[in-house]
Amino acid sequence: MATGGGRSPGSSGHRSAFGNPPPSGERCAVERRSDLSYSEFVQHYAFSRPVVLQGLTDNSRFRALCSRDRLLASFGESVVRLSTANTYSYRKVDLPFREYVEHLLHPQDPTALGNDTLYFFGDNNFSEWASLFQHYSPPPFSLLGTTAAYSFGVAGAGSGVPFHWHGPGFSEVIYGRKRWFLYPPGKTPEFHPNRTTLAWLQDVYPALAPSARPLECTVRTGEVLYFPDRWWHATLNLDPSVFISTFLS
Repeated sequence: MATGGGRSPGSSGHRSAFGNPPPSGERCAVERRSDLSYSEFVQHYAFSRPVVLQGLTDNSRFRALCSRDRLLASFGESVVRLSTANTYSYRKVDLPFREYVEHLLHPQDPTALGNDTLYFFGDNNFSEWASLFQHYSPPPFSLLGTTAAYSFGVAGAGSGVPFHWHGPGFSEVIYGRKRWFLYPPGKTPEFHPNRTTLAWLQDVYPALAPSARPLECTVRTGEVLYFPDRWWHATLNLDPSVFISTFLS
């Protein structure tokens, strides 16, 4: 997470803050589009495959408000609800946002289990954080019969959530880089629900046959990934990161 308007502490440009970038950290097999119309989105992506959107909205103001210093100044004493970084996120812990940033926002320990890893994503108090969210411009696309809901997150390098699925949505990286691993609905990934994504990447991913590997992409600052309904996905933050998802439900 950047301080003031600068880079994330502990990182150097696009170098991972927990050491060298994971293998193929910048790989992307998902199409990137900067000129996508709504009709093209519905026809080619909305119900069939992910896509990375570029330049469709300008969230530079929102990004400035999401620097470490500004978030701590505005919300440092606010109590946030953390979830465990496993597939089902059973355990919840409430603590001040400042305590999370200053004491828990560290690189992921690859040996830690998901239920021992706390992660700030979702469970946002929307009335308390409304002064921030009002500056966010979501992707300009929607799906008939759905309602958009935001989920905001701040996380350390190497953190993420293991494979799970839900309805369609968009995920924008505000600071940092987020590596995505995706499988279509009919292809269940090989994973343990209480192992972190980092552990899966180190222990399971290298042994996967090429035909069993996921569709993957590293989404960079300012980019938005769209994932269709019921697509399995896991995420890995390559840097200290700030991100926001727009779920369509």
